[in-house]
Amino acid sequence: MGASTERTDDAVPAAAAAAGRSRLSELAWSQMPLVALIVLCAIAFVLNANFLSLLNINNVLMQGAVMTVIAIGMTFVIVAGGFDLSVGSVVALSGCVAAMVMLEAGILLGLAAGVAAGAVIGLVNGLIVTRLDVNPFIATLGTLVIVRGLVHVITDSRPVSGEYGLPDLFNEFATERFLGIPWLVWLPIVLILVFSWVLHRTAFGVRVFATGGNAEAAYLAGVRVKRVRTACFVLSGALAGLAGVMLASRLQSGQPTVGVLYELFAIAAVVLGGASLYGGEGKLYKSVIGVFIIGVLNNALNLANVGSHWQGVAVGLVIIAAATADRLRRR
Repeated sequence: MGASTERTDDAVPAAAAAAGRSRLSELAWSQMPLVALIVLCAIAFVLNANFLSLLNINNVLMQGAVMTVIAIGMTFVIVAGGFDLSVGSVVALSGCVAAMVMLEAGILLGLAAGVAAGAVIGLVNGLIVTRLDVNPFIATLGTLVIVRGLVHVITDSRPVSGEYGLPDLFNEFATERFLGIPWLVWLPIVLILVFSWVLHRTAFGVRVFATGGNAEAAYLAGVRVKRVRTACFVLSGALAGLAGVMLASRLQSGQPTVGVLYELFAIAAVVLGGASLYGGEGKLYKSVIGVFIIGVLNNALNLANVGSHWQGVAVGLVIIAAATADRLRRR
């Protein structure tokens, strides 16, 4: 009896130690996107000390602001078990629509029109996927092509800026600062806080995770799966529309050619942040980290005078690595 008790007593601390190591390993793995970003920043600084200059940091933040807004919407869609390949085209359409309306009816109506245009495209995507039962990849690939063609038709492939340019107040949104940070950067910060709460602290967020994790089980539990997925597509479209308005402010015109490959960068950022391509898993703040991993990588390559084509190769490798990591993590 004494020997048996002794063996049992020895097993308890061993099991506790093993559980502690498992928790530490899980914690370390869960924070790998942040670790990767820190390491990447350190390498960029070693290669070029100008990386941490205020001018360059401002440039990285400005470039990341637009993509962050797109990635927020993409996170909802991917967590719900879908894809949205149309967001790049929506960025171009919304920016041009906002500029056109703004020139005729003022800033507020222009802003509303740009976001509404994106929301309408998102609604169309959601209805095609949920009502016609079309694969999200195929459905949004189709709208990507349609919307890209539509924006060239309505603008005649020309920038939209008017004879005297867009309103000064609208252009100043991308240049004016508050506490040293451009208003263009403050907007994504607010959106991150709001939609992190929506995704991780509300009943709707629970339904989004349930829908992506197991749609059939969610349906049997009373979740209106089709409505949830449609809502996620509408949100993605509206936020892509807002990103298009932000980009128009930065460029001081609506540009029909912008947004190319934005959808792939957004998906890559979300997956780099740890979201699963199969749905049901993801953290919004980690998607933002994924955005800046790609942004810092591009910026570091620019500072190193690496050609734009090679930058595309590097980002492509990162996308493949992110997809592979997601697959290995699921195994």
